[in-house]
Amino acid sequence: MCEQHDDDCPQPVTPLSGPARRAFLRSAALAGAGAAAVGAVGISPAAAAGTDGGAGGAAADAPVDAQGMPAWRPDRDSRRFTLVVMPDTQYMFDEPSITTEPIEASFRYILEHAREDNIVFMAHLGDLTQNGRKPEFDGIGRAFEVLDRKGVAYSVLAGNHDIDSNTDDRRGRSAYLDTFGPQRFRGKRSFGGATPDGYNTYHLFQAGGREWLVLALDWRPSPASIAWARKVMADHPHSPVILTSHELVSADIPGREAEFSDHGRRLWDELIKGNDQIFLTLNGHYWPAGRSTRRNDAGNDVHLHITNYQNRYFGGAAMIRLYHFDLDRDTIDVETLSPWILGRNSRDLNELERREMELTGPDDYFSVPVDFDRRFARFAPIPQRPARPAARMVVPGTVAYWRFDGSHKDGAPVPGGQRVKDLSGRGNDLTLIPAPGAAAGSVSWSGQYHPDQPGHGSVRLAGGKSPLRGGHFQTAADAPLNRATFRSGYTVEAFFKLPADWDGGKDAWSALLSRWGMSGEARKPKGDPQEPVVTLSLSGGRELQWCVYPLDSDGSATNWGHELTLDAWWHVAVVNDARQTTMYIDGCPVVRNPTARSIGLTTLNLPWMLGGYAYDGKLDQTLNAWVGDVRVVDRALRPDAFMIGR
Repeated sequence: MCEQHDDDCPQPVTPLSGPARRAFLRSAALAGAGAAAVGAVGISPAAAAGTDGGAGGAAADAPVDAQGMPAWRPDRDSRRFTLVVMPDTQYMFDEPSITTEPIEASFRYILEHAREDNIVFMAHLGDLTQNGRKPEFDGIGRAFEVLDRKGVAYSVLAGNHDIDSNTDDRRGRSAYLDTFGPQRFRGKRSFGGATPDGYNTYHLFQAGGREWLVLALDWRPSPASIAWARKVMADHPHSPVILTSHELVSADIPGREAEFSDHGRRLWDELIKGNDQIFLTLNGHYWPAGRSTRRNDAGNDVHLHITNYQNRYFGGAAMIRLYHFDLDRDTIDVETLSPWILGRNSRDLNELERREMELTGPDDYFSVPVDFDRRFARFAPIPQRPARPAARMVVPGTVAYWRFDGSHKDGAPVPGGQRVKDLSGRGNDLTLIPAPGAAAGSVSWSGQYHPDQPGHGSVRLAGGKSPLRGGHFQTAADAPLNRATFRSGYTVEAFFKLPADWDGGKDAWSALLSRWGMSGEARKPKGDPQEPVVTLSLSGGRELQWCVYPLDSDGSATNWGHELTLDAWWHVAVVNDARQTTMYIDGCPVVRNPTARSIGLTTLNLPWMLGGYAYDGKLDQTLNAWVGDVRVVDRALRPDAFMIGR
């Protein structure tokens, strides 16, 4: 439905890698490392807790004005941010009945929650007023001044009640243009520009480490303005675009999928479907709220949302919709509320207000899954991190560094006896030992790799247990690594991916990295005497397990990870600071890191295995996974020094 008693009301016609990860390693991961890790690597407690501040972030203690309002200072690098949407407010600005309290309450909410929700922009969807008269615009124009004084980035556009609805944007001067024309936005950092008529504008904001563009289109943009909008996007070819328009889609019946109006179909055909940058459209005008998804010419989803509450109690009470973007979760969480009602004393609320303070229907409170990197890949691809030379990865203390890149053809078999050089220069080369009777090609070179991996390649180990399949790599009998006890600490790192068909019932307890030699032989009376003295294994629940027999203990010490997603690349690091051991997955410390003292690694001077696990002194299982770069360092490294971060 659209605004009642409108003669001109048209009828509607009948569905996180890359740079961010490295930034995280420099900040958030360090905060969770725990006191032991802080002490081990020389990080100050303040830095570890993230209280040292950082460029681009919001200040820890944002200044406030005389009214106690915090400064509007969004964190432009945070991967969580909020776009606020305000639909039709016309019934509150209907001369001579002008009521400003609800919209003022919404603006105060935006300012008060700006830091908590990292609010970066607000978009009004038109029909600011009922009759488009000067006194109505004077009232709402004054209300917006609180946002102007604080420098809040926002956009407005003309709805059919704000201007002569029988005209397009070539209509000339109006009370709307006098109040909300381009002159109001000049000098704002977010203002990009306007059409010569002043009725169409575009705005830019920084969030999640990139630039986003908001197109605010007139009630009826002319062909020249449609061409202008195309040029704006062409001039900002890497910016995702949110298109706002007063009219685009409608949903006559609650819960029914939104459909294009005649004008909306024109915008879709002439502007939206051919411009892949537009991923989200927002419009008011109609009620009830609704949404839909359409595929554009590039085969990508465009989310089409209508939000309008003027038909509800108190003309919608200046309700706002909050679009909470979370780029790491690949999700936009949406909620709808009335700050004016929420801010009132609960004892004074009437029956209708109690129903309207927050809306939780499926078209008012929902989540939208968006794989942002994939969705924006055509026009703003994430730059691929280049391969890094091995010499850069051989940090002081490196005792072994293996990688599987080079000139190998993707899918080519790795022959038995193939040697993989230890790039640390310490002589700990690996040799492939095929499983007895293993089929040719069950170990192969691969062009796949973790996006933050130094070497652009891996080895595919198609291993198993019953019968043994694939193969494993092993150090030579006289390799220096076999004798190393790591009494002063260590860091063990590996990149790996478990295939989609990885089966906990068949592949459990295979090892990424392990050491020959049973704990019983090492005279460790507490524990399983037949298990290896060192192993980095995978449980049936796809949890990483670092189970070792330290030098200073009669039993084992075990770190546990969490369930890992299949068919996805991971990085694991196990760090010992000569006191205790911490496991990190993708640079983040896991919860089950024991606080017990743990010094060094027991050795029987026997070889290490990559992709093999021995039990009772015999090869028991081989790994079913891709393995990328593996590095062993004889000291504790900070997370920002891991291969994933450097």
